[in-house]
Amino acid sequence: MSEASWSVREYKKDLQGCQGLRCANIHSPATMGKIIFYEGRNFQGRHWECSSDCMDTFRHFNCCNSIRVSGGHWVAYEKPYYMGYQYILGPGEYPDYHCWMGFNNCVRSCQMFPPYRGSYRMRLYNRPDMLGHSMEFSDDCPNVYERFRYRDIYSCNIMEGFWIFYEHPNYRGRQYFLRPGEYRACGDWGCHNPMVGSFRRMRTLV
Repeated sequence: MSEASWSVREYKKDLQGCQGLRCANIHSPATMGKIIFYEGRNFQGRHWECSSDCMDTFRHFNCCNSIRVSGGHWVAYEKPYYMGYQYILGPGEYPDYHCWMGFNNCVRSCQMFPPYRGSYRMRLYNRPDMLGHSMEFSDDCPNVYERFRYRDIYSCNIMEGFWIFYEHPNYRGRQYFLRPGEYRACGDWGCHNPMVGSFRRMRTLV
């Protein structure tokens, strides 16, 4: 199955409801804020306000050099249909794309995700299809190799909470947003390289 087909399928699946999260721990997306994309740095130039998921931003702006999030939590994607580089954005101001660890000034789709008040729990595997050595985690990890003794993570089971994987230790490099569910191959979370250097919980509520 192609990445595009998988992304669209997951998007449609998300619209159906809680999808693996405890319903009591979710607030309606309507209670969330908005995100504003600017073509120029420091919030200058043409801009577009968004308050819901958008599979393709092409008609709204040509490039994105700064972002202001007035509320809620978002994932911005480099390409349409929730593909390419992923950037996790919380409330705040991002005056240039380096502030969100961007690799370029291209944002072509975005998704909101709801606040979460529950526990955090996941299990990592060093082989596809949730096989091989495994370890369960419930907290942040700045260096996966030091705790798990494996750098390559081929599959995982997100049992509770939202998580962010990073390509390198100390929360650096490419980012990957994971919601509850089974990921039987690293491509399921949008990665072509199984290397995971660090990860942390996506804390949506203070």
